[in-house]
Amino acid sequence: MDPVIPDVLEETCATRQALERFAAKWRVLLLYALLAGPQRHAELRRRLPGITQKVLTETLRGMEADGMVERRVVKDSPPRHVEYALTDLGRTLREPLAAICAWAARSGQALHPGAVQPGEPPGE
Repeated sequence: MDPVIPDVLEETCATRQALERFAAKWRVLLLYALLAGPQRHAELRRRLPGITQKVLTETLRGMEADGMVERRVVKDSPPRHVEYALTDLGRTLREPLAAICAWAARSGQALHPGAVQPGEPPGE
């Protein structure tokens, strides 16, 4: 039986809608960062150099609205803090992200000639 290939050019296609959500630069990187487990806002900012506080907050809110991330208040009494974690749905992206990482590692030289490959010292 042939796999069903969705028509991602159609606006109502679920695959297209998912791809549009993940097309935002920071979403995939945040998913990847949160695969390591729950983290506070400041930890995520340190792990993602270049992201602004505003963009991080907006992106996390959007991912929470999409059901990918949950926001948890830790400690009932002050000082309270908030941490973010992947939901069950968000964790289902572990294998697809690993597949993309493996593909990039195999295809890195073709995509970016002269780029340093993982495990390879610079300048070789």
